[in-house]
Amino acid sequence: MPRVAFTPHLRRHLAVEDVTVEGSTVRAVLEAVFVEQPRLRSYVLEDSGALRQHMVIFVDGEQVADRASLADPVGDGSTLHVLQALSGG
Repeated sequence: MPRVAFTPHLRRHLAVEDVTVEGSTVRAVLEAVFVEQPRLRSYVLEDSGALRQHMVIFVDGEQVADRASLADPVGDGSTLHVLQALSGG
């Protein structure tokens, strides 16, 4: 099953721990996480279901390409890292 890891910064704002859930796409994995952590949904996703502009997800070290439908594939042993995007100069 895929593992979902959250940065310490997200943990300061929401009480989330790294979890292992089922799912074969980024969307399916996130939906499984949201069952246990419903408050996380509005922090990670826009109302349309797309990934919020300030969020980034990596699957096995590769940034997800599909920010709208989150259809990127996830392997059974994959690790997803969910973090806030940094900007500025």
